[in-house]
Amino acid sequence: MRIGWAFTGAGHLLEESVEAMEKLAKDNDITVFLSHAGEEVLKMYGLYDRVKAITGGRYRELAKDSEQKFSFPITGRLSLGKYDLLVVSPATANTVAKIVYGISDTLVTNAVAQAGKGKVKTLIVPVDIKEGDIETILPSKLELDKCNDCETCEVALICPNQAIVPKQEIDLLKCIGCGACQDGCPYEAVSAGKVITLHMRPIDIENTRKLESMEGIEIFETPQELLDSI
Repeated sequence: MRIGWAFTGAGHLLEESVEAMEKLAKDNDITVFLSHAGEEVLKMYGLYDRVKAITGGRYRELAKDSEQKFSFPITGRLSLGKYDLLVVSPATANTVAKIVYGISDTLVTNAVAQAGKGKVKTLIVPVDIKEGDIETILPSKLELDKCNDCETCEVALICPNQAIVPKQEIDLLKCIGCGACQDGCPYEAVSAGKVITLHMRPIDIENTRKLESMEGIEIFETPQELLDSI
């Protein structure tokens, strides 16, 4: 099959989404669509290179918001029915809201709109799907309570992208998730994979319910459920 797989800026269920996409890529042609935030977050979590690795060749392209400009020409294939399926996983509350209200001003939301016009079925894993709290994993974080306030910060010197601001924070817009900082700090002041709890806003849950009722769209709680359905 020809499948479009879109990533937005959600960290929740991100690695699981990459794993599901990799499994599909073994037997299918996958075009990857990245929003600006999707590209940034994949790099923060050290997953960008894995996504890029499955691309290369016709209908196996890596399409980025930053390169498609405002007309998003590659999404025209969806309106022409050139794909068998479009997947958006994970989908942020912002992306879901735009889809529900017909706004298509990013590569991902435009892809969904064009898929609808081309009668290409769209499968979506929204991160805001149930009321209450959810646990999610953070990218690399500087733990100030463990920082020893070294005169020369070794991890700042090690970082290939100069993303470490000594004694302050990690600049996640520069971070590529390589893990060098975690291995380099003798005081274990850099953490990755820290679990935090987020509260789901009622308005985001409501928009997910509206999304579920839209023609040509099916939603799933996890990437694995989506994969099983395919």
